[in-house]
Amino acid sequence: MAVVLFKWLMTSLVALVHPFYVGVTEIQHNEKEKTLEISVKLFVDDFESALNKQYGATVDLTNPKDAAKTNGQVAAYLQQHLQVKVNGQAVKPEFLGYEKEREAAWCYIQVSNIGAVKKLEVDNSLLYEVFDKQIHLIHVTVKDQRKSNKVSFPDSKTSFEF
Repeated sequence: MAVVLFKWLMTSLVALVHPFYVGVTEIQHNEKEKTLEISVKLFVDDFESALNKQYGATVDLTNPKDAAKTNGQVAAYLQQHLQVKVNGQAVKPEFLGYEKEREAAWCYIQVSNIGAVKKLEVDNSLLYEVFDKQIHLIHVTVKDQRKSNKVSFPDSKTSFEF
């Protein structure tokens, strides 16, 4: 019950504090598949502002003129601004895609060949180049144990031990 209430409150908080530029990153270790499944939720208009600045051109996530090019831009941006280390070793995520959900964009990435996770380090600077009030809520689940941290501009790094 507490988890449901927490998720409801966090969703409400994100909706209410949009002027404060909040993003959510969910990382789950799938022990059976030996993968890290990563989902990133950002407001579409904020994300487009960051992509526009990064690429010096208009990027439209809702109606992309060239979906392959837009996917490539999103993938490159995520790779540059979201780094993960597992047990002290940097990992390279694979971009799976993104989808729009109302005013938010959900981006999906995955890291393969991840056995046991004892320590997970996250460096999340998404949207920092456009918003100096950006906040990221980072939730990590390993072996049914969920831990959460918050990073706020200019800080981008946090870690979790299991």
